[in-house]
Amino acid sequence: HQTSPVYNQFRLRKLEWVAGERKTETIYKEYGCIFKVNLEKAYFSPRLSYERMRIAKQVQHNEVVVNMFAGVGCYSILIAKHSNASKIYSIDINPDAVHYMLENTLINKVHNRVVVIKGDATKVVKHKLKNTAHRVLMPLPEMAYEYLHYALLALKPAGGWIHYYDFEYSKKSSNSIEKVKVKVSEKLRRVVNLDFEIPSSRVVRGVGPNWYQVALDIVVRR
Repeated sequence: HQTSPVYNQFRLRKLEWVAGERKTETIYKEYGCIFKVNLEKAYFSPRLSYERMRIAKQVQHNEVVVNMFAGVGCYSILIAKHSNASKIYSIDINPDAVHYMLENTLINKVHNRVVVIKGDATKVVKHKLKNTAHRVLMPLPEMAYEYLHYALLALKPAGGWIHYYDFEYSKKSSNSIEKVKVKVSEKLRRVVNLDFEIPSSRVVRGVGPNWYQVALDIVVRR
């Protein structure tokens, strides 16, 4: 079982063996997709299953998607399997996550549409993916606010969608949504020639006493 919260830039957790075989690699199935994961070496959460499919259902025909924090590829592969996206660029800085992501694209036969990229999302977007995406995913609540500018940079010149995730403290889950909306809106209003709205928002899950993971679907127009 897990004995620590997420730590370091690779989003790992410390594990403790209770019983059984001492191994951390396993196979997980979700919405017709198969994922090979290693809980010791790469971040993975089965609790985000509904959220992954919720995003996949929004992707339109021939869209280009940039997933800035792709992990072992769950969001990206679900999108490839359950939408007609033309290309999904999947970035992660953790070499072990990238290894499993590559393997998972092959297992699920989506390697022709999911482009796996090892590296820091800021540098990858800045040097390779500027103005390419109809839709950007930011499923790293610890760093999404800091990286928001790069999500905007990845969007096509006319704009597009950003799926933004954050952690927020509040006594009520509904208040946590409003607090994240205010924080993100204030940051986006400082960007010149940017028009945006947040048509959808939700609490994804509780992550601790009065702490919530919040999702915002942001539509951006320039």
